[in-house]
Amino acid sequence: MIFEKKPEFIIAIGASAGGLNAVTELISQIPEDINAAVFVVLHMSKVGVGSFLIHRLQKYTNYRCSLPEDGEKIEAGHIYLAPPDEHLLVANGAVVIGRGPAENRWRPSIDVLFRSAAANYGSRAIGIILTGYLNDGTSGMAAIKKSGGHCIVQDPNEAEYPDMPLSVIENMEVDYCVKLADIGAIIRKISNKEVNDSNTVPPEVIREAEIAQNVATGMEVVSQVAERSVFSCPDCGGGLWGVKEDVISRYRCAIGHAYSEEDLSIKQSESIEATLWVALRMMEERKSLLKKISGDQSAKGFARMSDSHKERAADLEKHIDKLKELLFSAQKATG
Repeated sequence: MIFEKKPEFIIAIGASAGGLNAVTELISQIPEDINAAVFVVLHMSKVGVGSFLIHRLQKYTNYRCSLPEDGEKIEAGHIYLAPPDEHLLVANGAVVIGRGPAENRWRPSIDVLFRSAAANYGSRAIGIILTGYLNDGTSGMAAIKKSGGHCIVQDPNEAEYPDMPLSVIENMEVDYCVKLADIGAIIRKISNKEVNDSNTVPPEVIREAEIAQNVATGMEVVSQVAERSVFSCPDCGGGLWGVKEDVISRYRCAIGHAYSEEDLSIKQSESIEATLWVALRMMEERKSLLKKISGDQSAKGFARMSDSHKERAADLEKHIDKLKELLFSAQKATG
């Protein structure tokens, strides 16, 4: 039975590495006689999600599968898949397509979807974390838990990549940690229970959901949910703020970039390597220019000036070799 009305439940699913098969299996299990809408964030390449994935999922369910449009009304019996390189959120009974900064180096981000589900649906939000690397989804799942929603995690022992389920389990008390094949039955069990709508959504969950929608940005807003740190945003160079009252250490900048501590470390490593490669390229170009000047001066009979530029090029070559050593050692240290 497919409902054509406002859903009673929002099911938010997050997966990363190994998630394509896991999401497909889970979609095939979701009961079709419950009054729910399903939202999926699957970490793939920017060009890897599209009509192909929609067609694949549609084979396994009678729910309508689509890449939603911004402002589209949310309907029960519908599966909404996050578009490539855009955040997927819910607000005021409609889909919101967010084009703000990446969170945990991902856009779409699982945390962004989960927080918006928590902020708007509270105890009627069901969060599900499947296989994947690192910890995107942990903070968002905690937001669902604090808002009275339901938390389901795939058993890490069977997950193709257990990092994401493990991160949730290690940082909070989940409602269910079960095998993938059992999640459909858990969803039905939750949908059959009487929902307690008296739970209040914490204000910090609402504020962070608003930040992701670009409804609220700037230091005044970030300062309501975070405190200044000594770190800088590796994406924009602005100051990072440590988010308060979360289950894992996280940081935000004033324009919306957000990282878990682990993701910040990875992003810093990437930035260091990129900076060293740029410096190496510039030094190589300068060495070539000095050699050219030396050759031109030698051809004109300016031997002393030619030797001076040749010596400078030779000195620069030594610095280039040292920079290469530093670059390669940095790669090993951060790899």
